[in-house]
Amino acid sequence: MTIRILFFTIIFSSFSASYTTQQTQAASKLGEIQFPTSGSGVAQNYFINGVVALHSFWYPEALKEFQNSTKADPDFAMGYWGEAMAYNAPLWERQDSKSAQVALSKISDLSKLTQREQHYIQAVQLLYGEGEKITRDKTYSKAMKKIYTQYPNDLEAACFYSLSLLGIARNTEKNIKLKVDSGAIALEIYEKDPDHPCAAHYAIHAFDHPDLALLALPSAKRYAKIAPASHHAQHMPAHIFIQLGMWSEAAKSNENGWNTSKKWVEREQIPKSNRDYHSLQWLHYVYSQQGLMRKAEVIFKTQQKDMLEGIQAAAKSKSNPNLRSGKYYYRMFATTIIETEQWEKAKQLVPPKGWKPKIFSKAGYDFVRGYATAMQGNNEAEKYIKELKTIREKGFHKNHFSRSEYLEVWELEIKTAIKLYEKDYEAAIQLAKKATLVEKQLPSPTGPPRILKPTYELLGEVYLKAGKPKKAKEQFTISLSRHPNRILSLLGTARSAKLDGDQITAKENYLQILSILKNADEDFSALKEAKTFIKSL
Repeated sequence: MTIRILFFTIIFSSFSASYTTQQTQAASKLGEIQFPTSGSGVAQNYFINGVVALHSFWYPEALKEFQNSTKADPDFAMGYWGEAMAYNAPLWERQDSKSAQVALSKISDLSKLTQREQHYIQAVQLLYGEGEKITRDKTYSKAMKKIYTQYPNDLEAACFYSLSLLGIARNTEKNIKLKVDSGAIALEIYEKDPDHPCAAHYAIHAFDHPDLALLALPSAKRYAKIAPASHHAQHMPAHIFIQLGMWSEAAKSNENGWNTSKKWVEREQIPKSNRDYHSLQWLHYVYSQQGLMRKAEVIFKTQQKDMLEGIQAAAKSKSNPNLRSGKYYYRMFATTIIETEQWEKAKQLVPPKGWKPKIFSKAGYDFVRGYATAMQGNNEAEKYIKELKTIREKGFHKNHFSRSEYLEVWELEIKTAIKLYEKDYEAAIQLAKKATLVEKQLPSPTGPPRILKPTYELLGEVYLKAGKPKKAKEQFTISLSRHPNRILSLLGTARSAKLDGDQITAKENYLQILSILKNADEDFSALKEAKTFIKSL
């Protein structure tokens, strides 16, 4: 009997050691943290995996790990805390209160927990308590601030407090202080532990702003290495790289984000809708800024192929049809037309059959069609102005990026294009100016322009065609401060300087264009123009 017990003890110990090693290795691919709880062994290992996944916004993976922790130990209260946290995506404006409350209801006794654990659980209970979401978000943030203050060495408290501030900032108009406060905490964590996944990640989100981005450059360079398993971690540095006009680095981040997500979907055999189409759409835009239009075309075709497969699957009532890819169609369509200024393509490119866009996506698509027709002097542009106005006045579900002001800008830009074609420059200038004033009130630029055609760039182009190069250069300079190294704004600056007789500034900008387009397609028009100018010197 003694020998038998000893045999099973050895086998169990070997399994536990092997399991712990495997779990530690899995966690290390998302970063390493210290988060002591009353749990132990297998349950605690799953819990740590869940928290590091949470820090990279990998919510499905985090949820799985937290649920595994409570399967291993049904009395593990912090496992249920983690599950509730995985139902809240503050920066994606998603919150599943019902599922979170079910998870929290399984916590029966707080008395056996440490005071610190009790504070964490009480905080998340406030997050899913009574009242409107924004009120609950603020109450939760105050609770996390208390934990952060009471336990100064608890980096996890600092992380979740930092994130809570970003969640509040999401739906706060004048949010710069909230973002800076959040970023300061993230940098504080970064200083204590440069390999902590939340430190780099949350700093990137906090400083994703034209005036602040440089503060997060060290974090952007480090985050992907901290959490190589996370496709979101591979993508996130691109937020800072694009803010700084670092196109090569932005391309690499989005390539890695897309490819990592594909491997995850294939490995886990989960629906294609889990692919990171966000990274794919950003990559499409970044390629356009590098003059890699053939590569961009391949990307666009990939998106349309997946989109059509999803539409067809939905039509056949198949489970989990991949309709998510269609969300990004209008933005890729916009990049294809606006960044190349090949207006005739707007009619030639037809969405996959059966595409039923949400109302805001339809508005974006209508804008591109209307703007392209206006630039060609086609009266059909008026139809798109009316459609946009109807959508705007009828209303739609609004969030951080889906706002009626975007439609107002798009209407004004189509009207500007009409007047520009008619050579009524004074009217075009006034309309474009109105558009800049509306854009100024919108959230600061992040990633590929959500306005689709930056208004300051358009105003610069209007001034340039009106023969006012100095005023044009002023607007292109503003545009570049919001979208550094954007090719059309650099091109506008160079053209303005050339028309104004400022050969030095023209040369500087054309050389900058050549540097950015060093690997561009040979027939890319901006590349040819820059080469021609430099040769003429």
